[in-house]
Amino acid sequence: MANIKQIIGQIKNLPFLSVKDKTEEEENIMYLIVGLGNPGKQYDMTRHNIGFHTIDYIADECGAKLNKLKFKAVYGETVIGGEKVYLVKPQTYMNLSGDSVYEMSKFYKIPPENIIVINDDISLDTGRIRVRGKGSAGGHNGLKSIIYRLGSDTFPRVKMGVGAPTHEGYDLADFVLGRFTKEEIPVMEKAIIKAHTAVEEIIKNGVEAAMNKCNTK
Repeated sequence: MANIKQIIGQIKNLPFLSVKDKTEEEENIMYLIVGLGNPGKQYDMTRHNIGFHTIDYIADECGAKLNKLKFKAVYGETVIGGEKVYLVKPQTYMNLSGDSVYEMSKFYKIPPENIIVINDDISLDTGRIRVRGKGSAGGHNGLKSIIYRLGSDTFPRVKMGVGAPTHEGYDLADFVLGRFTKEEIPVMEKAIIKAHTAVEEIIKNGVEAAMNKCNTK
């Protein structure tokens, strides 16, 4: 019969994952949080740039600095829900947003499931937030570019309602590149806070939890 020293020796030699190994593996989890928009002062506070403004808000709340310029993007890093994240504002203009997202995801080896995209949505009422785990571009050129470059539509997105033209014949491009009205600005400020909450929920508890928490309000 084996004595206690022999048993302990056998246990030590088993191929268990050590606590150190598990910690290192967990530290490799990273997220891209991508806010969509167009670079340039002329696009500030336009409906199409609400993703940019949300990234700015999250960075400010987290004490992060968007001071890196690479991958055709302005970005910075921080920690949300215990996970390392990159806050990203592509500088390619909306229609080529996927170029930046693809380059960063490839370099940092981040899968689509860990890429959270924040974008404007004309199908939602102004200020409404809707979380989706995957899906088509829905006519949004920024999402279309990302799906094309990643070769996947399985990335979470936080859609931010910016309303829609109220009369026929209105040029859609003019609408999304137009600025929010004085009455809409406080509504969108609250929406930005909600979008931040949605991003945190996705990272901490998953897309389903974020959908249940944010899509009902």
